[in-house]
This record gives sequence, C-alpha cells and structure tokens, in this order.
Amino acid sequence: MTAHEIVDLNRARAALARQCHAITKRMGAIDLAPVSMAEDLTRILLAIEAVDRALVVAGHPYLPPELQAGT
Repeated sequence: MTAHEIVDLNRARAALARQCHAITKRMGAIDLAPVSMAEDLTRILLAIEAVDRALVVAGHPYLPPELQAGT
C-alpha cells in the first residue's frame, strides 16, 4: 500500500469518526432516539473497524493525533 493510500485511509477514518460523533451527539439530545439512528451508528462503527483493520494489514495501525505527535 502506498503512502498516499495510507493517508487516504486515515482521512476516511477521521471522516467516519466525525460522523459517529455527530450521530451520538444527536442521539444524546433525543429522549427516545429511533432505532434507525442506532443502526446507523453501528454501521459507522463497523466501517471504522474495517478501516482500522486495513491500516493494520498495511503495517500502519491507526494512532490518535495526540499519540502521533509523540513519535
């Protein structure tokens, strides 16, 4: 996997994490969140796991930005 592809995977993961955060924020603001929101959240979490696995296979496991700065 090229360095560019690794960057793309990390960007994709960041976008999914932002989407996950947005859904959880909306769900937290609703007294009775619809099941469809939980299903959407589950799909996003599975996608994040898939990206993480791809990064591990490529030999570049995901590290949060605060840990990357220390390396």
